[in-house]
Amino acid sequence: MSSPTPTLTRVHRAYARIEATDRPEVWIDLRPRAEVEMEARVIDERVATGDRLPLAGKLFAAKGNIDVAGLRTTAGCPAYAYTPEGDAPVVARLRAAGAIVLGTTNLDQFATGLVGTRSPHGAVRNAVDPARISGGSSSGSAVAVALGIVDFALGTDTAGSGRVPAAFNGIVGLKPTRGLVPTTGVVPACASLDCVTVFARTLPEAEQALAHMTSPPDRDLPALPQRTPGPWRIAVATPAQLGELDEGWATAYERAADQLGSAGAELHTIDLSPFTEAAAMLYEGAFVAERYTAVGGFVDKLISEGGEGLDPTVAGIITRARDIPAHQLYADQDRLAALRTRALAQLAEADALLLPTAPGHPTLAEVAADPLGANARLGRFTNSTNLFDLAAVAVPAGTVDGLPFGVMLIGPAFTDERLARIARLLQPQLRIAVVGAHLSGQPLNGQLLTLGAEWERTTTTAPAYRLHALSTTPPKPGLVHIGEGGAAIEAEVWRLPAEGLGRLLAELPRPMTLGRVELADGGHVPGFLCEPSALDGAEDITRYGGWRSYLRAHT
Repeated sequence: MSSPTPTLTRVHRAYARIEATDRPEVWIDLRPRAEVEMEARVIDERVATGDRLPLAGKLFAAKGNIDVAGLRTTAGCPAYAYTPEGDAPVVARLRAAGAIVLGTTNLDQFATGLVGTRSPHGAVRNAVDPARISGGSSSGSAVAVALGIVDFALGTDTAGSGRVPAAFNGIVGLKPTRGLVPTTGVVPACASLDCVTVFARTLPEAEQALAHMTSPPDRDLPALPQRTPGPWRIAVATPAQLGELDEGWATAYERAADQLGSAGAELHTIDLSPFTEAAAMLYEGAFVAERYTAVGGFVDKLISEGGEGLDPTVAGIITRARDIPAHQLYADQDRLAALRTRALAQLAEADALLLPTAPGHPTLAEVAADPLGANARLGRFTNSTNLFDLAAVAVPAGTVDGLPFGVMLIGPAFTDERLARIARLLQPQLRIAVVGAHLSGQPLNGQLLTLGAEWERTTTTAPAYRLHALSTTPPKPGLVHIGEGGAAIEAEVWRLPAEGLGRLLAELPRPMTLGRVELADGGHVPGFLCEPSALDGAEDITRYGGWRSYLRAHT
């Protein structure tokens, strides 16, 4: 029987992970396994015949308010469900690049909330501590990524839903400039503010997915201030303006700021009040009326029929928005414009604003006791981003008492790439030595590039190794340490995010292992080695001095 193809193997691991994690509340609908396996075989056949599918082998999930062909779009409300005629454009683009969608994920109903508990499908528990919230509204998507079920997932972000769940689950959340990713085929929350976002476990993986989701800007690019050469300029908030944070979070925020400073960035404080005042307006002001425009008529009708399947907190928010007077909207627009002018004037002096993604991480019980108050607190730093038409990226920044802590970088519209470059400075870097199929130009080098690895140098191992040609697909060598009687083998050293190294290890097929490799200069770095049992019958190719020399001699 032939071995499973690479994408099919990834599918098998995903379904095994779904069973092992036993988190049914993550999903609204999963595609039938046989259907997904068939699609995986087709993807691998296309790659084998030369089709360029840059996302081949990648699995993703879509938030339950995004259309996926063949599955219901429910927005977290079963009575609202409809079956779309096709994929939302963003889903179609990812599938065209070779990615496979596993299913739709749970969310705060009608994308109304930052907690991840407002759903008839159940509260989505945190990936690290099930007693705490996952964050919403894109709760299921974030947890599916954090649990290692999918490589990336789609969410939406109106008030912070693509960033707060990222922070609480220790993953990356990219919230692009509004309009870069189409929202066609997405059930609106506040249509003028909504963004489709992406979650991934590493920043490069999130960026790779986002690159296939974007469209040309739907508006003229603004005239951004000309950046003068020099270090990154990062705006930070004073402890007093951050307000009350969970214990240890202020210190973690300062640590992230210090890390940017140690990387050469210049830090300066700003007045955070325009951001926090605007944040309060998103739900307390007239802008919440747009949520009634989106689904209010449906909610009213369902309430008149008994309200089955409606989350009471969500229903209350939407129905109260029905009676907001028009004059309040105009007054709030004027006030928002003034706050935005003040905020952008400060951002003009900075390349990015660094903030905690959220002020704290409540338990499920705490949210149940005060659903509106807990939710309002969570949006203190995220609610203003779309109101001000800004871009943002949320990244992990260590832990506090064993729980993930995250920060976000915020900047003007269309500074998405700049924010990601700065965010990389917050990601721990490790080195890895490769000697075979992961070398530059070899078939598996793309795995390193996808994880954000950067080539550092070409060298050799210490003269203590033997190299063997293994019978694998794709062909690769096996490196073993023998000490005396060994030889120096050509190697490349790459730098990559620490999380990326963990991903490589998790997906490393036997007989390959990850161990310590001694280099010619006497240093040691992690590298790919081989189980001794795999060497039976394998040709010893040490005399060639490296894998590439061996391949050249046999072509």
